Amino acid sequence: MTSLIILAGFLIYLTLYFTYGKKLEKDVVGASDLIEAPSKRLYDGVDYIPARKEVLFGHHFASVAGAAPIIGPAIAICWGWLPALLWVWFGNVFIGAVHDYLALMASVRYDGKSVQFVASDLIGKRTGVAFYWIVFFLLILVVAAFAAIVGGMFVRTPAIASAYLWKILAALILGVLLYRVKMNFGLATIIGIVMLTIAIWLGTVTPIKLSYMIWMWVFFFYIVIAAAIPVNVLLQPRDYLNSWLLYFGLALGFIAAVFAFKGFEVPAFSSFAPILMGGKPTPFWPAIPLIIACGSLSGFHSLVASGTTSKQLEKESDGLFIGYGAMFTEGFLSTIVIVSIAGFGYTALKNAGVTTEMLNYGNWGAMFTKVSASVKLSAANLFVQSYSDMVASTWLGVIPAKYVKVIAGMWVASFAMTTLDTTNRLARYCLSEMAAPLKDSATGLYNVLTNRWIASIIPAAIGIWLAATGNWLIIWGSFGAANQLVASIALMTGAAFVAKKLKSPFANIAVIPAWLLWITVTCAIIWFLAVVQPGAIAAKPVPGWTVTIILSIMLILNFVFFWDFIKSKAYKVE
Repeated sequence: MTSLIILAGFLIYLTLYFTYGKKLEKDVVGASDLIEAPSKRLYDGVDYIPARKEVLFGHHFASVAGAAPIIGPAIAICWGWLPALLWVWFGNVFIGAVHDYLALMASVRYDGKSVQFVASDLIGKRTGVAFYWIVFFLLILVVAAFAAIVGGMFVRTPAIASAYLWKILAALILGVLLYRVKMNFGLATIIGIVMLTIAIWLGTVTPIKLSYMIWMWVFFFYIVIAAAIPVNVLLQPRDYLNSWLLYFGLALGFIAAVFAFKGFEVPAFSSFAPILMGGKPTPFWPAIPLIIACGSLSGFHSLVASGTTSKQLEKESDGLFIGYGAMFTEGFLSTIVIVSIAGFGYTALKNAGVTTEMLNYGNWGAMFTKVSASVKLSAANLFVQSYSDMVASTWLGVIPAKYVKVIAGMWVASFAMTTLDTTNRLARYCLSEMAAPLKDSATGLYNVLTNRWIASIIPAAIGIWLAATGNWLIIWGSFGAANQLVASIALMTGAAFVAKKLKSPFANIAVIPAWLLWITVTCAIIWFLAVVQPGAIAAKPVPGWTVTIILSIMLILNFVFFWDFIKSKAYKVE
């Protein structure tokens, strides 16, 4: 079964990239290299800097992926492996990839401006203001969610923390080689890969043991600095190294899944409403997008695409490979996660102390979350163990298991950390654009809010404070809700871009999934606020109420956006 599913997934993504994707590029967007990209036309040496396609793919993928395509499917296995897999494949192809590509190309056609700016122009100024606030809240929750994930992982596995810090040093050196020394790109790549390998080895021999709170302070200073310095000093070379880690991990997982020849231990379907979020029965629809976020679709992707990526795109023909292809790669990563846990996850749980009586086919949906928590096997660690066991079951088992585990852990940590500092950079952009109306009426305040250091400190401080509360389940659920809400709004903006700006006869490729997603996500957030949050407030009132207020404001703004979208008829081709 592992072989069958992984090969089916690979063929689905390959086929649809060259059919559905190419149609989007040619017939919907009409991408053309005759139009000079903003990265060249508006070059400023800080944010607008053209990047090679391979480097930018690494930055974009590492930024949008985070840990969600791993964590989300690992949690969603609660419904059984089949519902999780179907949502990844369906959402990836017809919603997520369309959403990402349109957000990127709309931003490119708008001088690298944010998707919020595009919404303001195509739908209405009030819409743009609402969207800016929704996005700013989301970015704070993303900082909180990923800081909590990485902090917990660094505490549990100090070798991963050490390896990551060594990789930062390698990335800074690679940045000097690429942009100061201007070394041959191929030679610099080889040196970078060698440094990455050494960083992983050094991680296993020099583990760094720090407390969760100390890591929170480290993250605060790190993301403030990373968000304020020029993009090619750390982000571009670091994310390029991440992409090689991704390629190696994907290839290793793909080959292992093909040669594992193993049936699935986890049931295909457990229950429509297993015990999951907040310890409550959680219905597959509409709650599934809140759990499998980035592996299927994600609003955060539109912020990266229209934030950092569009300012670095060298030419429009690179857009499909980066915007559309990265989403497919992420879906394939989630497919590997589902295959490895479906094939080896039950054994991992048993080895951690779970008995057959506690967890079997009959009570999987009711007990999976409870027993995995009781043996302290988090979603990230369940994947790391299952992935390692899958590799060890094949001829690839010649690779020592401790290195495979560090590589798998580095996936989670590297992508989460990348998302963390990119998010803070995006929050800086967002805050600066929100402050624009103050430029003439309150020049002093405008200068303070648009200062790149101060604009980096504000979202970092709030997000890290939420992460420091340690209430991970509240943070993850609220991040998922906010993230998918932005996805529905960004996709409606993409639909408006296609219908109103491009006047494409194929506008329904964007309009139909935009409607379906908005209905699903709005219902999911109402369910989350009504069913899950009361328990969260009772457990930890301050962070519980903070998250509830943020999500409630976002939901109100969501209806404002929807009303403006309907009233403007931005979804119709005139």
